[in-house]
Amino acid sequence: MNFALSDEQQLLRETARGLLAKECPISLVRDHAEDPSSAQGLWKHLSEWVELGDGSLVDLCLFLEQAGEVLAPGPFFATTALYRPLMAALGRTPAETGTIAAAGASGQWPFTGAVDGNRTRTFVIEADAVDETAILVPGPGVIVTTSLPARRMETLDTTRRVFEIDVPMGEHSAEPLSPEALRDVLDRGAVALSAELVGTARRILDMTVAYAKERVQFDRPIGSFQAVQHKLADMALDVERATAAVYYAAMTVDADDPDRHRAVHVAKAAAGRAATHAAKDGIQLHGGIGYTWEHDLHLFMRRAYASEYLMGTSAWHHERLADLLFGTAG
Repeated sequence: MNFALSDEQQLLRETARGLLAKECPISLVRDHAEDPSSAQGLWKHLSEWVELGDGSLVDLCLFLEQAGEVLAPGPFFATTALYRPLMAALGRTPAETGTIAAAGASGQWPFTGAVDGNRTRTFVIEADAVDETAILVPGPGVIVTTSLPARRMETLDTTRRVFEIDVPMGEHSAEPLSPEALRDVLDRGAVALSAELVGTARRILDMTVAYAKERVQFDRPIGSFQAVQHKLADMALDVERATAAVYYAAMTVDADDPDRHRAVHVAKAAAGRAATHAAKDGIQLHGGIGYTWEHDLHLFMRRAYASEYLMGTSAWHHERLADLLFGTAG
C-alpha cells in the first residue's frame, strides 16, 4: 500500500495548516470555553470544507489532523465525520451543519450495528448548535429532526461540547438503515476522530520537545538528560505508529478492503494511546508550569483524554479487535 501523498493531498494539508493556524489561535479556543459563539468566525471558514465529509476519508483525515493540532472547536467534526456520511447512507440531502445521536446511556457506540433500545442518547456533539440531529434507533433506523431539547454533559474537554438527548418516541418515523451501512458510518467517524487525536498528540509532542530545549536545570537544557530523551523518543514512536495506523485504516475504508473493520479498531486504539501517553509524559516533562491554568498544555491534555473515551476507549477497541481476530464478533 502506497502511503505517499499526492500533490493535491499535500496542498490540502498545507492549506488546512495555514488556515487553521491563522483562524484558530489558542486564544479563540480559550474564549470558546466561556462563549461558544466566539467560534462562529472560524466556522465561516471551515464551512467551505464540509464536502470533505462526502469524499475520500484520507483527505478528511489530512484536514482533521490539522484541526486536532489547534483544538478547533465547533460543529466541523460532527458534520463532516459523522452526519454527512450518515445522510449519504440514507440518500438524503444534508443540512449545512448536523450531528448524530448514536451512543446509548452507557456511552457505547453501536459499531456492531445493534442500537441501544434505551431512550437516552449520550455524547451528542454540538447538539444545540447544529441544523439537524440524526438519532439512531433500534432496527436500526434513523430519526432526523431539526429541533430537540439537549442537556449539556460536563466533560474534561472544554473545546468540544457534548450533550445528551431523549429519543422522541412516537413523534417521528424512522428511516431504515442496514446494520452494515451504520457500521461503515461509525468506522469512518472513528478513523476521522483518530486523525484528530494524532494531530493533538503531535502538538503535545512538539510543545514538549520545544520546552525541553528551553528549560535549563543544572546549567543544562533538560532535553540533554537521557531520561528525558527516552520519554520524548517513546512519545514520538507512539505518534508515528498511530499516524501509520490511522492512514492505513483510512485507505482500507476508501478501498472497501476486507481488513477495514480490524484496521479501524487498531487506528482508534493506537491514536488514543499516543494522545494520552503524550499528555501524561508531556505534563510531567513540563514540570510545575504544565499544571497551571495559564499554560496552554492542559487544553491539549483535556482533548486527548476526552477524545480517547469518545467513540470507544483504546481498551474497548482492543476487545473488539480480539473479537474479530478470533471470530466472535457479530
